[in-house]
Amino acid sequence: MIRGSCLCGRVTYRINGVLKRALNCHCSMCRKAQGSAFRSRASAKASEFEWLQGEDVVTFHESSSGNYRGFCSVCGSPIVSKFDGVPYVGVPLGPLDDDPGVRPELHVHVDSKAPRFTITDDLPQLPEGPK
Repeated sequence: MIRGSCLCGRVTYRINGVLKRALNCHCSMCRKAQGSAFRSRASAKASEFEWLQGEDVVTFHESSSGNYRGFCSVCGSPIVSKFDGVPYVGVPLGPLDDDPGVRPELHVHVDSKAPRFTITDDLPQLPEGPK
């Protein structure tokens, strides 16, 4: 079990399983949603994501067709991404309260990364997203 929460504490959730496919995304949407040079996230089975409290204050924004980013409407913390027709969710690693058990394995969308940021690790870099 992996627990997570928002900055103000109104939203809490847990993942009753393991996270997979951890990555750092440098696309402009992730940068804007996170307020950072990139977003670290992993995937979880949608059936294993469980709201503990505050689901009613989570707002979803369709950032691209079929991709919905959920955030706390009170403090703005990113919580989870949902995708049409896909049985998994995207879980930002930042709001997790427990060790996620995974570490980012690669950088994606590096062709649109922030010019102020230099990637200094040895992880693989993809110009776009994973196929």
